[in-house]
This record gives sequence, C-alpha cells and structure tokens, in this order.
Amino acid sequence: MGSRKVTSSVSSMVRGKHVTVAGLGVSGVPAAKVLHGLGAHVTVVNDGADERARAQAAELEALGVTVRLGDGSTLPEGTELIVTAPGWKPDKPLFTAAREAGLEIWGDVELAWRLRGPDAAPWLCVTGTNGKTTTVQMLASILKAAGLRTAAVGNIGVSLLDAVLGDEQYDVLAVELSSYQLHWAPSLRAHSAAVLNLAPDHLDWHGSMEAYAADKGRIYEGNRVACVYNAADKATEDLVRAADVEEGCRAIGFTLGTPAPSQLGVVDGILVDRAFVEDRHKNAQELAEVSDVHPPAPHNIANALAAAALARAFGVPPTAVRDGLRAFTPDAHRIAHVADVDGVAYVDDSKATNTHAAEASLAAYESIVWIAGGLAKGATFDELVAKSAKRLRGVVLIGADRALIRDALARHAPEVPVVDLDRTDTGAMLAAVEEARRLAVTGDTVLLAPACASMDMFANYNKRGDAFAAAVRELGAGA
Repeated sequence: MGSRKVTSSVSSMVRGKHVTVAGLGVSGVPAAKVLHGLGAHVTVVNDGADERARAQAAELEALGVTVRLGDGSTLPEGTELIVTAPGWKPDKPLFTAAREAGLEIWGDVELAWRLRGPDAAPWLCVTGTNGKTTTVQMLASILKAAGLRTAAVGNIGVSLLDAVLGDEQYDVLAVELSSYQLHWAPSLRAHSAAVLNLAPDHLDWHGSMEAYAADKGRIYEGNRVACVYNAADKATEDLVRAADVEEGCRAIGFTLGTPAPSQLGVVDGILVDRAFVEDRHKNAQELAEVSDVHPPAPHNIANALAAAALARAFGVPPTAVRDGLRAFTPDAHRIAHVADVDGVAYVDDSKATNTHAAEASLAAYESIVWIAGGLAKGATFDELVAKSAKRLRGVVLIGADRALIRDALARHAPEVPVVDLDRTDTGAMLAAVEEARRLAVTGDTVLLAPACASMDMFANYNKRGDAFAAAVRELGAGA
C-alpha cells in the first residue's frame, strides 16, 4: 500500500487515539495497518484463534499493534473509536458497550471514505440482493472503454482502503457495497448509486426485511447526480423517494421494456437511453444491442442497463457503453454455459445462492432440468417454485435443506419428476448430473441454480460450480 495523502481531519482524528478494530480477515488487517500508520493506538479483537488468525495476529504484532484473539465481545478499556469488519452483527455485545459509551462505529468503507484526499475520485456505487459484482464489473469495463482510469472495488474483493491510499490515481471508482458495509458507512456520499433489486436475504443479520432494505437504501443518501433504481422492483424506487439527496439529483429507472422519460430500457433488441439525452420526452439514444451483453439473459440485461445508467450519469458517451459491454466477460459460475451433451445445454449458475437469484436464472430458459439445494439460510421456496413450475421438466435435489424444495415442488409442481439425492460425498455432484441427463431431452437446459448456499457440501459456491463443470466434462467424455 502506498502513502498517498489523506485528509488531515481524519489523520488528526485518529492520531494518538485508542482505536479498536473488530475482526481480522480481508478488511480488519488493512484497517489496522492504516490506523497504526496514522498514529493511532490500535487493538484488534477477534472471536476466533485459528491458525490463520494467529498468523495475521503475528504480522500485526510485529508492527506494534495489540491483538486479542478469542474474545471479540469485550470492549477494550480506553477505546475511543471502533472500526469493524462488515460482517460483525450490530447486536454483538462489543457494539452494545460501544454505543452505551457514546462511541462511533465505522466500517472499513466508512474509514476509506473519510480517508480520501482532497482530489479523490468520485464513487459510483452499486448494491442489491443479486447482480452487484457483475454490474460493477460491467460499469468498470464501460468506464475503461471511455478512457477513464478506474477500478472495480469494495465488496468485489479489491480493498477500498488500497484504492484510496494506494499510489494509483483514479478518475472514478466503480464500488460494490453489501448491506453489511452500508450499515457501517453512515457518512458515505456517492456521485451516483444504484440498488438493483431487493429480496429477503441476510435477515438473520439485519433482523428484518425492513432493516435490510433500510441499509441498502443508505447508498442513495447524499447522491449528487443520479439515484438509479429498478422500475420492475417498486421497493428500489421507494428507497429513492425516501433518500435525502443533493438538490438536482435525479431518479433514473431501468427496465427490460420500453423506457419512459428518465429511464433506460430495451426497444427492438436495442439498449436505449431516455434519461441522459436532450428532450428525453421525444428522443432516445441507442447504446448497445442486447447481443452485446454476455450472457443475454434477462437479469443480465438489467445489470447492463444499471451499469450503463451509472456510466451515463458520469458523462460517458454511448459508444463507450457498447464497447465496454462487448469487452466484458462475466466471472465464473454466473449463468455460464459449460457444454452441450447430446443436444442438452449444461449451465453453471452456482452463484445463485438465494431464491431471488435462482428465479432470475430459471427465467432465462424455457425447458429446464433443475439441480437445486444446499443450505437454505431460512429461505422458503413456494414462490420460486410456483413461478418457475411451467419451465421445469425435472428436478434433482442435493444438500442439507433439499426437503424444503421437495415439499414446495409437491405443493406447486406435483407433476414434475423429482430425484432426491441423499448423499454429500465427493461423487454427489456427478450423480446429480447423471440423474439430470436421464431426465433431459434434446433442447433442454440442465441448470445448476441451487437457490441455497453451498457450505453443507462444498467450501464455497465456486467449488460447487467447479464440481458441476467437472461432472459435465466427464459426462461428455463418455457420450
């Protein structure tokens, strides 16, 4: 990490102060290093004391940072400020004690926002239940196509602290933010921001859907130019209406249909802009073709429109939208075509870890053999199954909470054949793919869109998708 100048107000705010950093990991370690470098007396507390935590603790202790492993609940004596990892729940005893003591609690995003220099790059921010990473990557591709110095940062894996304090100079940042990060970022004020969609998720962390939505809505607070919302998801527009923005900031919708004035949408296979054009009541600007979006699934076209709206809010020309979308390649395990075997397409959307994402994935195909299941995280599946039933030729269920999906299928799609795989060994995915092949006919799509988390059987959704792809390749080799 470089040593670019930071705001003197924040530097003076933390110099000599006793700051507690809650949590190690990808955000806590950089935060501790930055605060120590600014002259704070830093104590890191962490619930766990495993091998990785001990290694990170040793690294920080060598710099002079105090680390306390195995106790993340007790507020260290003399603490004057807390900087927390985003995943730490607001009801932890540490935070209760901090609030009772009248202390501020910042997340790493809040710290990065406050540390920006006087000539800092503006932030174009994206949140939503699903599609955040893809949209931010599309946005960065469009900004780069316009010749701007940019990076996709935040929850996407590149630390905002690195982006803000590193030696690289940016014109603008494309920032992915989770609901956790937004909860702990009270002073964030974006140039423009988008909420892509809202569906129940992480309710165990937030406590209620209302609290989850409110944290998502924080992304609009203080926006200067545009609040981008999903015209098909009224809850996102409601968040815009509730936001306190700068005078002149506009509400910009995106839709898969024909756009109204102040919206971006689709007309005859063309992505068009009726928001950032002269006389938007009469005119529209062509941006790109639907075929420029990869893959051109409906929910991914919506992601492209949201990215285009943020880019246009920043003044990017239409040709850059087209060129950026053409240049974009999505990450693995996001509705990725693996192979065709005997006239059947096999598609990996292991990233569909909740019902909202699985619904969007299922909507992209007409006749599906669906591989689903895993850890439900408190989700219910009746609405998903009812909406998707007519597309299902068959279903193969895997994972710990597969019975919840099986029961929903019995209620809403009793005619659809279901294979219930009661196994979690390393060969389970191959067995699932073989069962799916048996159910499929020419023209079908075998779709891995689990609607559940993966950790009952796999380390993460990437490993689950890799197992699916390997099974499909084995299937193809024997065809």
